[in-house]
Amino acid sequence: MIQLLFAAILAEGSLILLLLFKTPLRKLAIVGLDRVKRGHGPVVVTTVAATVCVVLGSGVYSMVKIRRRGAEDGGGAANPTDQVLMAKHLLECTLMGATLFLALMIDRLHHYIRELRLRRKSMEAVKKQTRAFEDGKNGNLEELKNLEEETRVLREKVKQLESDLDTRTKDVHAAEANSVALRKQSEGFLLEYDRLLEENQNLRNQLQSLDRKFSRSGSKKNT
Repeated sequence: MIQLLFAAILAEGSLILLLLFKTPLRKLAIVGLDRVKRGHGPVVVTTVAATVCVVLGSGVYSMVKIRRRGAEDGGGAANPTDQVLMAKHLLECTLMGATLFLALMIDRLHHYIRELRLRRKSMEAVKKQTRAFEDGKNGNLEELKNLEEETRVLREKVKQLESDLDTRTKDVHAAEANSVALRKQSEGFLLEYDRLLEENQNLRNQLQSLDRKFSRSGSKKNT
């Protein structure tokens, strides 16, 4: 399961990088996400996310249960088996949380990119209407006043749209910064996973050594 979570994090990080940089692959990624959000796609994604949340909650409950069991045994240091289980559950919960967060980042980035495109198209349409109104100011005085009023309203809409575009751009930049931080955190997770594997091997060696001691002591008592 840990390898599957690492693969999911790697795939989500790659997709975020595709969405951040304007390349031909970015268009393919956006088209793919558009298709995923149509039909039964949202239901499937919601089901998968709910399943991951349930598994995450189960892992947290297991860690709490192990902690309580250690406290009930006298409050001393946990036995090696509990330590291995605690480290495994902690790593799995961390990876599942990172997977859910990256999925949310992908959804928000896709939403912001679509919003930016719609805002730009709307702003271009308003600018064309503004130029058309300015070019058509050849009527009588009443028509000229009406056109000027409409032009003023359209210019205000352009300013509002430009302000919205700046806000969306700042959100995208913030999302880019978050994705870089998440990529560094994923690298930290990989290092932590290697360390936990090494600790797991050491704990297994200790358990084997204890088993040998117990078997020797049992054989001496039998003799």
